[in-house]
Amino acid sequence: MLTTLSIITLLPDQRRWGFAQMGTAQQPLRRVAGLRFAKLLGSGATNGFGALPNLRRYGFMAVWESEAAAEEFFGRHPLWQQFRQRTTAIWTARLAPIKAHGLWDGVNPFDYASETAAPDEPVLVLTRASIRLLKTPRFWRYVAPVSATIANAPGVRAAIGLGELPIVRQATVSLWDSARAMQDYAYRNEKHKEVIRLTRQEDWYSEEMFARFRVLSTEGRWDGPV
Repeated sequence: MLTTLSIITLLPDQRRWGFAQMGTAQQPLRRVAGLRFAKLLGSGATNGFGALPNLRRYGFMAVWESEAAAEEFFGRHPLWQQFRQRTTAIWTARLAPIKAHGLWDGVNPFDYASETAAPDEPVLVLTRASIRLLKTPRFWRYVAPVSATIANAPGVRAAIGLGELPIVRQATVSLWDSARAMQDYAYRNEKHKEVIRLTRQEDWYSEEMFARFRVLSTEGRWDGPV
């Protein structure tokens, strides 16, 4: 089993094509051999954390039955080759779950054998939620500004906001120098702790997931703002 995350930055003239893939790519992805779980994710402005969409930046998260299945897709599949031809940058990480709890569309796709990470090695963190419609004003008032600060937190190498649907189905992906740096932010940042308290107290989410991954390898370039 293998999890991968790709951050995709399209060429300026490929915005319309990229947006269309959020719908049209779903069918070919269902037919990919060895692909157990896949999500093509859009992004917002301001490193992904704004409410307005960024039509050049996308994410692709997948869980594969084997490394061979992943290599076949990234190396030869026509859909991925189209993405490669239409981008200025693609960054892909090979990941192994350390810890994952919660659900994503009713399942935990990262529930296979967990890894351990050394205290000083990089980790990637995914937080994802389906926001209750009536709670969206509170979410965007409190969570979005705090999420945007993650990119500048000590020990963060990169961070981006992603989502399946604008406003109501949101995720944050962050790459940290170490689990220690991530925990320092999570437990010592007062605004972050307040958001966690409000989330539980006011029941903002109908579904949520938190997952932490060991970074096995990365390739390509995680582009800057576009």
